Amino acid sequence: MTRRASILGGAAAIATTFVVFVIPFIFIVLMAFKDRQQSALRDFSWPTGFHLWENVAEVVKTRNWMMITAFINSTIITVVSVTLLVIFAAMVGYVLARRKTRWNGLIEFLILAGLMVPPAVVPTIWLLQGLKLFGTLHGMILIEVAYNLPFSIILYRAFVATIPRDLDEAAIIDGARPLDVFFRIVLPLLWPVTVTNIVVQSVGIFNDFTNPLYYLPGNANATVQLTLYNFQSQFSTAYNLLFTNILLITIPPLLVFLFFNRQIVAGMTAGAVKG
Repeated sequence: MTRRASILGGAAAIATTFVVFVIPFIFIVLMAFKDRQQSALRDFSWPTGFHLWENVAEVVKTRNWMMITAFINSTIITVVSVTLLVIFAAMVGYVLARRKTRWNGLIEFLILAGLMVPPAVVPTIWLLQGLKLFGTLHGMILIEVAYNLPFSIILYRAFVATIPRDLDEAAIIDGARPLDVFFRIVLPLLWPVTVTNIVVQSVGIFNDFTNPLYYLPGNANATVQLTLYNFQSQFSTAYNLLFTNILLITIPPLLVFLFFNRQIVAGMTAGAVKG
């Protein structure tokens, strides 16, 4: 590839990123600063007055402080789900990479099926109702873990393959038990891919809209994405409050990506080449 082609490709990538990500975010910020009358125009005009703090206060207080409840629920679901994902995926990925049995092919097929096959909503609701977990936070946590586990397992399996088996054998010779080998030797070495998994899954689960809509009904169980319904109806929408709400729930994932961008890339590529 010539230098000119490389420069043109980089410029095209920057332009595409600006159009797809930066311009919509600027539009969200502008709308959050407007009052209800000006925001109804839905254009890129400069705000005639700065109403951001008024809009934020209204968003937070709406429907008996639902935004606070939603942030608490989303945080609980995200933290617990990601913790379980890291533990379970790391253990499964370690076993798949270290132990070659006749069942590995079937297990890997089921993991790939979990990535490709869309979830069946109605049977899942019936199952949750039978287990008395429908409409509960711990039921929602199990759903998030089940839906995101295949991707996490694939990440860990690829990374564990780059860790020499000699470390396991040396630890066993020194008297370490299998769980000691995993938690004391292998798991600390998985830190790069663990950071990647934590960040990617945290952002995905925190921003999840569809699953809480299906499996977590009720105002007391609202998550941050479901609060968007507070400011739109069939006949009227408060666009200034709606976009202020969008801005509030966008900032946490955005900060996570900005601070952990390098770790995400490093973790995703760490298992690409087997050592």
